[in-house]
Amino acid sequence: MLPQASEPSAAPVTTPGAAHAEADRFLALIAALESPTAFDAEAVQALGERKTLLDKYGSERPTTEVAADPVGWTHGDVQHRNVLWRDGKIAGVIDWDRIRVRPFGEEVARTATVQFGGEDGFLDLERTSAFVAGYRSVVPIPVPALADAVERLWWKRMSDYWQLVFHYDRDDHSCDHLFLPAERFLAWWTERREDVQEAFAAMP
Repeated sequence: MLPQASEPSAAPVTTPGAAHAEADRFLALIAALESPTAFDAEAVQALGERKTLLDKYGSERPTTEVAADPVGWTHGDVQHRNVLWRDGKIAGVIDWDRIRVRPFGEEVARTATVQFGGEDGFLDLERTSAFVAGYRSVVPIPVPALADAVERLWWKRMSDYWQLVFHYDRDDHSCDHLFLPAERFLAWWTERREDVQEAFAAMP
C-alpha cells in the first residue's frame, strides 16, 4: 500500500535565458566537431528555430513553480509501450520506476501528448478529448488545473533538449529519431495552443 499522498515538490520553470544558453551550448559543441553528420546539421537548424520560439513566447511561460491541484500517486509514464493487452483488455502495466505524487493534470497532459502525438508531429485532438473525458469521469480534474498542466508541459517542451543531452552529453543515439518529430510537434502545438486547451477541457 502506498502512503497518503503529500504535496508534490515544486515544479521548476526554466527561464528563457537558461533555455537560450543550453541551445548555445549545443551549437558550440556541434561547431567544434571535426566531421559533423546529417543529424548535426538538422540539430543546428532546429536549435535556431527553437531560439526564435523562445524569443517570441518566452514571456508566456508559467509564472509560478506551484502546479495546480488535485494531486495524487501517478505512474509517470503511461503510454502504449507500458500497457500490456490480452483479448482486448488491459492485462498489466509495467515500468513503475517513475511512480510518485504529481498533479493529476500533469499525468493526463503527458500521457495524451505521448499517446496521441509527438512522433507524428501533431496531436490528435479528437482522441485527446475522448481520453481526457474518460479520465475525468473517474478522477475529477477542474478545467483550470488541466489548463495549467498543459501550459507547463508546453513550456517544458519549449525549454528542454533531452534528446540532445542523450546524443551529445551521453553519446547515446537511441533517441535520435525522436528529436525532429518532437520539434515539429512543438511548432505545431505552439501555433495551436487554444485548440489544444479546448481538447483538454473535454467533459465526461
